[in-house]
Amino acid sequence: MPATATGPLVNGGISFWVQDAGRPAPRDPLPGAVDADVAIVGGGLTGLWTAYYLKKARPGWKIVVIEREFAGFGASGRNGGWMSAEPAGQFRRYAASRGADAARALQTEMFGAVRESVEVARQEGFGESVAENGLIHVATSKPQLSRARAHLRAMRQQGWGDEDASELSADEVGSRVAVEGALGGYATPHCARVHPAKYTFGLAAAVERLGVTIYEQTRATAIEPYRVTTDRGTVTARIVVRALEGYTLSLPGLARKLLPMNSSMVVTTPLTPEQRDAVGWRGGELVGDMAHSFSYMQITADDRVAIGGRGVPYNFHSGFDRNGRTAEFAVDLIRARLAELFPALEGIELEQTWSGVLGVPRDWCAAVNYDPESGMASAGGYTGHGLSGTNLAARTLRDLILGEDTPLARLPWVGRTARNWEVEPLRWFGATALYAAYRYADRREYAADDGKTSVVATIADTISGR
Repeated sequence: MPATATGPLVNGGISFWVQDAGRPAPRDPLPGAVDADVAIVGGGLTGLWTAYYLKKARPGWKIVVIEREFAGFGASGRNGGWMSAEPAGQFRRYAASRGADAARALQTEMFGAVRESVEVARQEGFGESVAENGLIHVATSKPQLSRARAHLRAMRQQGWGDEDASELSADEVGSRVAVEGALGGYATPHCARVHPAKYTFGLAAAVERLGVTIYEQTRATAIEPYRVTTDRGTVTARIVVRALEGYTLSLPGLARKLLPMNSSMVVTTPLTPEQRDAVGWRGGELVGDMAHSFSYMQITADDRVAIGGRGVPYNFHSGFDRNGRTAEFAVDLIRARLAELFPALEGIELEQTWSGVLGVPRDWCAAVNYDPESGMASAGGYTGHGLSGTNLAARTLRDLILGEDTPLARLPWVGRTARNWEVEPLRWFGATALYAAYRYADRREYAADDGKTSVVATIADTISGR
């Protein structure tokens, strides 16, 4: 395994973010049978935000959160740190089911979710984990540039104004970040850079200050109306919220509900001043490319580059390493992409790599649901846009649970259902072939560089439903 100046490359260990923040002291497990008004299964951002807003609205309610490991163990403590206003789903599908105006309303609320998420962090004392730096998408081939411009045109129809997203020339990109071969792209101010673990740990502490109890080291084995069964006892509650995202498959009967898609990251050792100048990353903008096998990056507060991608997007039968260990193949792909985008960083030492799973519905659209008769609620399927999507979903759940007829309760992701994913081995073959096709399409586009998106990628999009 490659070595770094600080020792061997750490593979797994949950995430660099968790190692950097330091895990809080373990919370107590469920002590046995407990009664509550609301039982929330899952201690990630969906569960924590739902607890936060419900407790704010109903201070007298007894609300408990049940978490198998510790709050922030899953995607909430492992992600790329993009608090983006891009919707957690596809505009065309939301528009097809509820109309274009409803889909645009969801986009407007996503702008607000970024602002709300930042403001709450500052009010509650964990704002140092957030920096409002915006986002740049960079095109490094003619087909990517064509897609960036087409995407920007589509955004105009979806509720993004000129002040929300703007095209960048090659020189404008270069003035902010020196991506090799950049031909242009687009930028949006509606994105904040987040330290995922510090943010999630801070929200968990804020929830506890409100009087919510978080039970860790407690595995839910079944949820049903008015009851959560765990390995530590049973919680009886008027309202039960499922907030497990990529870990939804751990519950009986839900193995095909959401695809647990792997996303892997690496983080470099801190850049020297010379390396920082070479990459030309002037501020703290988030950076993504327009390749089909998409990469996402941030430069951390201590001058590291953290970059992620879908090296091995899916393991057979929805398997994944809970501790976040990354396949060497994925590490090599991400390392190579980092060197392609920033040649000055070729050979830079990597300090840690890790992986996590995000929940992907079959229609690639997030859903928020509540049944007043059974008291069962759920939210998830953010397809990688959970840092802000969880906040909006939680506020939507609050309004639904309280029975309030608000604009949030009428958003097009409310009441949405998607069919289950295919059975194995079709699921594995499909996901594996899909990302192999995207990598092939990227290579062909760079070779041809004629401004045309590869037909292979177009077919892959059609088959996958993306």
